[in-house]
Amino acid sequence: MELSAELSLYPLVNESYKAVIKEFIEKLQADPRIEVHSNTMSTQVFGSFENVMAVLTQELEILYRAVPQQVLVCKFINTDLRP
Repeated sequence: MELSAELSLYPLVNESYKAVIKEFIEKLQADPRIEVHSNTMSTQVFGSFENVMAVLTQELEILYRAVPQQVLVCKFINTDLRP
């Protein structure tokens, strides 16, 4: 099953929030199992259900350990909405 996800990350760190967001997106983009598109409002992730969820689980655990206070807003749709 194909999955499309839209993510918006809001780290609750005043001074370095842009760097946290940029690093998270770069790690997602580096994983060959998924396709990632970013803009100023959100990041879209596309791929198989298994791959998208595996990558998000892996990278979110790393992020939560490094930056414990943050908000992540996600929307998922079980179809391929790649542009």
